[in-house]
Amino acid sequence: MKSAVETLNPTRVRLTVEVPFEELKPSLDAAYKKINQQVTVKGFRKGKIPARVIDQRFGRGAVLEEAVNDALPKFYTEAVNEAELNVLGQPEVDITELKDGETLNFTAEVDIRPAIEIPDYSGIEVEVDAIEVTDEDIAKAVEELRERFASTSPVERAAQDGDVLTLDLEAKVDGEVLEDGVASAVSYTIGSGELLEGIDEAVKGLEAGAEATFTSELKGGSAAGKEAEVTVKVSQVASRELPELDDDFAQLASEFDTLDELKDDSRKRLANMKQYDQATQAQERVLEKLLELVEVPVPDKLLEDEINTRKHNLEHHQLGQMGLTLDKYLEIQGKTAEEFDSETKEAALKGIKTQFVLDELVSKEKLNVNQEELTEHLMRRAASSGMSPDQFAQAVVEGGQVPMLVGEVARGKALAVVVESATVKDTNGEVVDLDDEDEEETVTEAAAEPSESAEAKSDASDQS
Repeated sequence: MKSAVETLNPTRVRLTVEVPFEELKPSLDAAYKKINQQVTVKGFRKGKIPARVIDQRFGRGAVLEEAVNDALPKFYTEAVNEAELNVLGQPEVDITELKDGETLNFTAEVDIRPAIEIPDYSGIEVEVDAIEVTDEDIAKAVEELRERFASTSPVERAAQDGDVLTLDLEAKVDGEVLEDGVASAVSYTIGSGELLEGIDEAVKGLEAGAEATFTSELKGGSAAGKEAEVTVKVSQVASRELPELDDDFAQLASEFDTLDELKDDSRKRLANMKQYDQATQAQERVLEKLLELVEVPVPDKLLEDEINTRKHNLEHHQLGQMGLTLDKYLEIQGKTAEEFDSETKEAALKGIKTQFVLDELVSKEKLNVNQEELTEHLMRRAASSGMSPDQFAQAVVEGGQVPMLVGEVARGKALAVVVESATVKDTNGEVVDLDDEDEEETVTEAAAEPSESAEAKSDASDQS
């Protein structure tokens, strides 16, 4: 077999392959054997029909077609490996010549990962928010904890802001009560915004036993997005009572003996959260600077697939779970379809470029992933997915996604190398020394899902 490569553009090549006919013999033998098992000819036992009889009865062309279909993937893969191409997705194959007994010639056009030159990134400088925990931050955190320990007691008066009501609800659309539009004994805090728009105005001023009707757009269910006439009946009004902010509260709500100790712990927790946010901000801004330094051509088909994948996942998974259509989502976001398409394309482009650049860094820096790193990443992904580690690991193995997880960890390590070499200062001008463990965790998460289509296409090409 002989092959040659023609570069069509930085992300696409054409392979020209010439195969001597004798190299087709294994596939021809397999074709005759396969046809032998599928057909019957009077006078011959099944599987024992001579090749010349098959040629006479069914045509040599049918045998050649079967043989070529069997052989093409092998010859294509050999040509790709010989040229050391990093292909993306499936090729467009065209058989240019097939002469029985002489030769098989074909071409294959396929997208490839572009050659990327990683420049010196040691001079990258970024600015992040300073870690500042104010007295107001502490007061807010303690107040939120206090809210969680509030008690309620029934009152015989009209409902007002902050009260906890027990409600019965009935929703009608076009005068018909919805099958899933009836609910009883629903607990609702006035002002929480957890139910329907307009319900606060409807229930304020009502006492137990009273009811009101209002119009609201349904957020979910069978009539999501439609205007409904909602009747709400109050069966109980209860006031919320907050505990006193004292040492007794600290002992009730925490392991601490005094309110001052509780506040000190809140300050430490908030500082840790802000430190994590600072590390995340640093890696995001370092990544942006890195992408600005590198020229990354992107295959048109890959970009199109990535855009479609993101749209599909949003529309059929995320929005579907919330009972929203794409049009309704855009209305809520205040975006036009054109703005949404532009933002999706920009995000898809960034995702693909991120993966290409970080993968190149993995190769350049000769980074490897050990079992401990893979296990830690799997545990984090399992936690974010809501699955147990065992369930998530089983799903990953059954779906053939282990290489994808390895790639995520490797790209995280590559970005960690760049972050480590960058100069990071906060808004006060102080140099930020990012904790290695926090840094690696945040960069791994940031690099985890830059481009689903690029990952999938790369995996597919590895298996071709």
